Amino acid sequence: MSVIVGRALPDARDGLKPVQRRILFAMHELGLTPERPYRKCARVVGDVLGKYHPHGDQAVYDALVRQVQIFNSRYPILDGHGNFGSIDDDPPAAMRYTETRLAPISNDAILSEIDQETVDFSPNFDGSQQEPDVLPAQLPFLILNGSTGIAVGMATSIPPHNLNEVVEALIAIIKKPSLNEEKLLEIIPGPDFPTGGEILVSNGIKETYTKGRGSITMRGIARIEEINPGKGKHKRSGIIISELPYQLNKASWIEKLADLVNNGKISGIADIRDESDRDGMRILVEVKRDSDPKKILDFLYQKTSLQSNFGAILLALVNGQPVQLTLRKLLNNFLEFRENTILLRSNYLLKNIKNREEIVEALIQATNNVRKVINLIEKSKDTSEAKSNLIISLKINERQADGILGMPLKKITGLEKNSLKNELKDLKTKRAELELIINDKENLMKVMVKELKDLKKRFGSKRRTKLIEGGDALIAEKMANQRPNKELQRINALKELSKDSEIIIQSNNEIKIIPSVTIKKLKLKESDQERKDILPAKLIWPIKNEPKILAVSQEGKIGLLKWEFAGQKPGPLKQFLPAGLENDKIINIIPLTEIRDISIGLISTDGKFKRISINEISDISNRSTTILKLKDRVKLKSCILCKENSYLYIVSNIGRIIKIKITEHDFPFMGKLAQGTNIIKLFPNENIVEALSFQEKKNKDLILITNKGSFVKHSTKEITISKKGALGTMGMHFKDNKTIKERVIDCFINNKHVYIKTDKDRYQKLKTDQIDNSSYRKENRLNIKLNNDEFLKSTFSMKVPEEN
Repeated sequence: MSVIVGRALPDARDGLKPVQRRILFAMHELGLTPERPYRKCARVVGDVLGKYHPHGDQAVYDALVRQVQIFNSRYPILDGHGNFGSIDDDPPAAMRYTETRLAPISNDAILSEIDQETVDFSPNFDGSQQEPDVLPAQLPFLILNGSTGIAVGMATSIPPHNLNEVVEALIAIIKKPSLNEEKLLEIIPGPDFPTGGEILVSNGIKETYTKGRGSITMRGIARIEEINPGKGKHKRSGIIISELPYQLNKASWIEKLADLVNNGKISGIADIRDESDRDGMRILVEVKRDSDPKKILDFLYQKTSLQSNFGAILLALVNGQPVQLTLRKLLNNFLEFRENTILLRSNYLLKNIKNREEIVEALIQATNNVRKVINLIEKSKDTSEAKSNLIISLKINERQADGILGMPLKKITGLEKNSLKNELKDLKTKRAELELIINDKENLMKVMVKELKDLKKRFGSKRRTKLIEGGDALIAEKMANQRPNKELQRINALKELSKDSEIIIQSNNEIKIIPSVTIKKLKLKESDQERKDILPAKLIWPIKNEPKILAVSQEGKIGLLKWEFAGQKPGPLKQFLPAGLENDKIINIIPLTEIRDISIGLISTDGKFKRISINEISDISNRSTTILKLKDRVKLKSCILCKENSYLYIVSNIGRIIKIKITEHDFPFMGKLAQGTNIIKLFPNENIVEALSFQEKKNKDLILITNKGSFVKHSTKEITISKKGALGTMGMHFKDNKTIKERVIDCFINNKHVYIKTDKDRYQKLKTDQIDNSSYRKENRLNIKLNNDEFLKSTFSMKVPEEN
């Protein structure tokens, strides 16, 4: 947790990681304001290391450099002097050569209220200094400059945005808290990268803002124009690239493009030149005379990083905990923080004004009775006696008496008397204004709006990144062009299928596509269907909407089933698996009916659980992808679809049931290579047999079944909710037999399509009425016929659309 809180993730309030916050505070303490001379970065790094951040000096310097670089930060919060690197990934000069100071935006919009009791301070690592827990930012720098960071099992990747748009969105929310998502997305239509470029407006932007995670497609800006190569040479067309996607290394991109040309993977390019200078970027791709420059430009978009994706994850610390935020939550978090900051600032200013008001009133009283005051002071033996005499004679307090004793003689002039009266008048006016802000939230919000508008006027700038409509179609076109042969084969296979057909995955893992009429005729979906000449089906699904069906392996990999080819040649599941899954054991087949508000839950055999966003697999196609990093001898046990606030049930072979509520707080989304968090501590010889997830809008029956044919039924609403690592509930109790131990082999939610498989590969359909009529929490026997040496091995429920 220390890596998450102490280093990797930004705070949702000021948008800063601890090292960034410490750099700014150290520079504030050094007095490196914008009007002061630059100071060596080595001095700043030394102060940060010695006082606040006991880590490596290079890590601190790297963080400092990033806050200076205009191609990394949309609104750099530090002003640098010297070589701080380039978009070509040239390294910055050593810290002994470079200099820095605070940028105006950080001095005025982050640190200006630091000395006004607006934030809490805590002791530093050795207790010798105090450092702020958060900085009193007046703008949401979390979204203005964005942030990237990799913690343990999670990561953040927040794109930068335009200040004008963000301020307008904040003001709109202040004026109308119920502002709908459509209006909010109209005000902030997308990120605004410091390097410019284009963004293809697609569903990925909406998912980023409404779910906190999505893929944003970026493109460089290119134009085609005629170039004159020189005297005696023919004119040629050239592609001029003036802006690249955010965080794309220019030199590396040119090198990779040259490799494509040299390896013959792209033809028609005569030369590539980097003509960039201090006036801006200019990459010239010279096209051969007989080549079409538009086709080459399309190739650059489709085959190189000139069009690439920004994987956005709006993850930040809220109350010290990592939370995946939507755009609205992110802005609301900042508004709450800013409201509290203004309130604390107003209380601080009011306290100072009241103190000054007291002093000024005493000074006015003293100037009105100057002879009396002078006589009292003259007759006093010392300062202490003079103070006591003033307190008694003028009926003032100790602080007022100190003010009179410290008053210079010039204050008794007529001009100074008027000045004191005017000051008192101004203080009373300011006091009334501050009291109005403190006591009336509406006035406080008006002050916030005014300050936001002032900051927008001072630091706002025009949008640099252009928004291109029709992005979804352009993205699909690129994907199709990247795999034209396989995509064409898939399209042709789909054309040959009748829309009035359904996929069937049989219990022996064979896949077929047969007409819906045949399925009805054979009564394959009927609850009373028990024909011995037909194998039961694990899944029956209509193909009219071209469903996405996931195949999940115990090695922690996932891919899309190529079911469309089963219409041409039915066969075993293996031949329809994507590349990378052919040799793996498949543990789950999951049809995706919808992806709204759904995440993927993964349970491994060592008792760990993690959630990943459905967006993590939105771009998988012909190959599998790893979604869970597994240790040696650990396998993925189950993959389930789960929703926020649904319940997770984990059942073990000794009859233990763990019921846990799935919330964003307890189970935030993790990256594909994370291992997950411990959810159940397994005893020796205890194994997880199954995991289920569903929402408890209605009561359901959870049935545990053993290898000997016993079962126990539980009402899900009566199962106690546990916490991570808790023991849970014992759902069954066993008495060991000398020949074989009775153990739980599976669990399921009671429905009409449940089948049992024995260790002799025989299948039997469960009689649902027998389970329906059985008692809760009592051991019952299934009405099934088993041979003497035969035991139950597993169960499965037929997946059909009606049950999803």
